[in-house]
Amino acid sequence: MELINQVFWLLIMSLAVASAAWTVTQEEIFEEPREYLKRKSETAKNIFIAKFFYVFTCEYCFSHWVTLFFLILTRFHLGFDDWRGYVLAFFVVPWIANQWMSVYRRLRVEIKHENALAENAKQEAKK
Repeated sequence: MELINQVFWLLIMSLAVASAAWTVTQEEIFEEPREYLKRKSETAKNIFIAKFFYVFTCEYCFSHWVTLFFLILTRFHLGFDDWRGYVLAFFVVPWIANQWMSVYRRLRVEIKHENALAENAKQEAKK
């Protein structure tokens, strides 16, 4: 695969990984299962079981499992045509996905801040 095609698919795959990881670990639709898994991770007697349940509450950790799923599904590899390309993709895709999630988190915070400022200005105007 040409380098430009690899970069294109790297960005597309990282967006898909970011979307899935963010949705499961942050959005309200999965809040109840996530809270259950968080409690299980905090009360587990075995460290391996605790870490297993924790994976579903951390977007960085979970993004690696989503990446693994997508790599198996798409057979995407990066740089090399053998196993090294899969290993490289396994670390690069979630890293870029987490950059996307950081940008998204900042954007949401800025939007909430602007909405709060607008609401305060509206309340001041009513007075």
